[in-house]
Amino acid sequence: MSDSISLDLQPRAVTGKAVKRLRREGQVPAVVHDHGKDSLVVQADAQALDKVFAAAGKHHPVELSVDGKKHTALIKFVSRDPRLNSLTHVVFNAIKANEKVEAEIPVHARYAEGNEASPAERAGLIVLTNLESVQVKALPKDLPDVLEFDGEKLVEVGDHVTVADLIVPAGVEVEIAADHALATVYEPSALQAANDATGGTADEADAENVEAEHESTAEEGTQKDEIRPGGKEEKEDKSQGHNPEKK
Repeated sequence: MSDSISLDLQPRAVTGKAVKRLRREGQVPAVVHDHGKDSLVVQADAQALDKVFAAAGKHHPVELSVDGKKHTALIKFVSRDPRLNSLTHVVFNAIKANEKVEAEIPVHARYAEGNEASPAERAGLIVLTNLESVQVKALPKDLPDVLEFDGEKLVEVGDHVTVADLIVPAGVEVEIAADHALATVYEPSALQAANDATGGTADEADAENVEAEHESTAEEGTQKDEIRPGGKEEKEDKSQGHNPEKK
């Protein structure tokens, strides 16, 4: 875990539809939930909060200062303006140093020195990623900023990496099945054929089906079986409409 991230919050008296005025004034309404205690209804400077979220995401503890009192918390939910992409509301969950917490950790590929892509991509193949983050459980001090896998393993069509390939530091539990796929290599022609068939909306399943059709007429042993990634990408916009605070 990298350096400490801090944020000053101010108590908020405005609730309901009146928070629109706060946003026009450059403030973002927020709430801090604290282990069954009364939640803190607060607000933060929009620019400062945006920088903190960019640095902390949903995995790095943030040192909050509210009315002279200190709280360590994780960002649990955010909502954004769909047009401006600006933060409109944030929910913090207070955490304790001696209690394990759940957090979303970004997943990145690690390449050999001097490389910026996998061998498959350097050879003109397509690598489709399935998960951009995974849920983990750990003490706050043990939460990593990122989990990596060896991207050099992705060489040929059908090659894939799973959660089991993640390099996980001690004290961190990954809360997703070890065989869950993270990324898979596909033949570009299969994706193009799938896009042609679906009007440009092809995904992993479409690519897999096209390659399976090609394989049925190909000489045995000329193509590898594809392993389809599961799940779907989580986007911040999905948090809208599921905010646990009633404004």
